[in-house]
Amino acid sequence: MTGERQALRDAVRGLLSGYSTRDATDTPAGFDPALWTRLCREIGVAGLAVPPEYGGSGATLRESCVVLEELGRTLTPGPMLGCAVLATQTLLRSGDSDACARLLPDLCGGARIATLAWAGDPDDVPCTASAAGRLTGEVSHILDLASADILLVPARTGDTTILYEVAGDAPGVARHEASLLDPTRRLGVLRLTDAPARRIGGSADLAGMRDLACVALSADQIGAASHALAATIRYVQIRVQFGRPIGSFQALQHRLAGAHVRMEAARSASYAAADALVAGAPDAPALAAVAKIYCSEALQAIAGEMVQMHGGIAITWEHDAHLYLRRAYASAQLFGSPAHHLERLARSLYAVTGELP
Repeated sequence: MTGERQALRDAVRGLLSGYSTRDATDTPAGFDPALWTRLCREIGVAGLAVPPEYGGSGATLRESCVVLEELGRTLTPGPMLGCAVLATQTLLRSGDSDACARLLPDLCGGARIATLAWAGDPDDVPCTASAAGRLTGEVSHILDLASADILLVPARTGDTTILYEVAGDAPGVARHEASLLDPTRRLGVLRLTDAPARRIGGSADLAGMRDLACVALSADQIGAASHALAATIRYVQIRVQFGRPIGSFQALQHRLAGAHVRMEAARSASYAAADALVAGAPDAPALAAVAKIYCSEALQAIAGEMVQMHGGIAITWEHDAHLYLRRAYASAQLFGSPAHHLERLARSLYAVTGELP
């Protein structure tokens, strides 16, 4: 890690140290707006991968992933993934300079929040646009929907998918909170009924956004996994059974060693995918799928070990272990399950070799 990224990590970690994840999840927005404002104005997290001409710092996805990893480590809720990564990058990839100049400065400064109303499958676009630019359809599993005042909605127009901007308070817009497995990450359901919209750019690059979403989420997942593993290692050193710390039992040592190997492999997969996306490498889509698969499975396994090794206390509401387990299983299904991306990899391999793996 470069010195600049380490400094960014330290700054975010220091700012997060004084905040309570549980208190934030109880707010109407599902996160602490004051914390998000500080992250945007003092550190500039929302504009890391946004060019300076639009109010950002001109860094890359790798810097955004540093922040996502720290937020995942503490399960701190906020619109970093939905707004600062997906929404801002969707605008930049649209090629619409007027829309970028109009929307991005406020998003980078934390004054407004945008969300991408799309579940992550390029072939599943449930909204349609009329000739007059009015949208109808229903989209589920939308990040930060309750707090967003700008809705970026991909919609079908004939055989083309176009990106549209819909105001959060526009007529024909109805929002509902989805049932939550993970209370630290709010998801919503958006229903549009002949809602007025404004076209942004040309055809939407949803395949590219899927890869970006998978890589960004993988950073959040390795952050959560690294904390779950570290917390478990600390606990087995102080939990005494049969007159000795349970961390001295060889069976648990082997399981923790396996968890450590999973952790480092997941970190490598996430970093490699992020570097490939930033470089525009031809294998970036495949590496993004690998990161989604491996980081999802690694977090599920490590969070499971956290619960198992903490014992009964881990399933009490007061302990955080169950929150990491919930995050693990909920994140695994976001933007496509590991099985879905594994099938995608198999299909791409078949297209190249003519043989199934």
